[in-house]
Amino acid sequence: MTSADILTPRLPSPLQEVRDDRFARHGVRLLLKRDDLIHPDLIGNKWRKLVPNIEAAAGRPVLTFGGAYSNHLRATAAAGRLLGFPTVGVVRGEELAGLPLNPSLARCAADGMRLRFIDRSTYRRKAEPEVLDALLRAAGAEDAYVVPEGGSNAAAVRGCRALGEELRGRADVVALACGTGGTLAGTAAGLGPGQRALGVPVLKGGFLGREIGRLQDEAFGGRRGDWSLDERFHFGGYGRTTPELHAFAEDFEERHGVGVERLYVAKLLYGLVESAGEGVFRRGQTVVAVMTA
Repeated sequence: MTSADILTPRLPSPLQEVRDDRFARHGVRLLLKRDDLIHPDLIGNKWRKLVPNIEAAAGRPVLTFGGAYSNHLRATAAAGRLLGFPTVGVVRGEELAGLPLNPSLARCAADGMRLRFIDRSTYRRKAEPEVLDALLRAAGAEDAYVVPEGGSNAAAVRGCRALGEELRGRADVVALACGTGGTLAGTAAGLGPGQRALGVPVLKGGFLGREIGRLQDEAFGGRRGDWSLDERFHFGGYGRTTPELHAFAEDFEERHGVGVERLYVAKLLYGLVESAGEGVFRRGQTVVAVMTA
């Protein structure tokens, strides 16, 4: 039995049409790809990215990285609990050590994840061999399988290709929020001719395009699919929100009866509404918004 069998995902995830006048008045059809319903603990892109890495770990401890509110850390910890393998989470921010855990990290700890806090300077160097070796030794996990921040590596990208394959022939534009870029890299590779993937980064900095290209090189040997980024809707950067964004999300929830996660999905949907109003999408097009969280 594979990890995917034990985790019992709901695949393919549902595709839900929502009737929204902000799209309809421009002749655009909006669908929601409900990846948030794949699994109660490993929702959305976290399931698609983690399972290939869990298979590769083959029961070894898994060490990975994230910030204090990382959905990826929570999903990894949950997978460890469900499948019975040890997990170590390296958390950005030494100043957090010794403080009461926030709800996200408390959930990680409750699921058995050992948390290690490091300063932000060291965290930026976490991929350097000597830094990573020191982290593994300090955690007593020298044999651990290492998963990068956000879970984005070649295995994860190949796992996310199935998301694009599930949407072949179902949309003209497939849009999703981007953190580390792995989901977009895989989704774009799975789409069919004439379809394009649109990424809405939730971080600012303009570096994500290069990272997505690197991930596709590692996973597929080169660029795959038609994809682009719209970097206007990060609302100040990762973890940042504004009253305007919260009001938008609450309005969307009231209109459609769908919960809207604030750090990723709200920014995506806000960007799509703005883009529809600007005429970015052609009349008659179908746009899918991937609910990754």
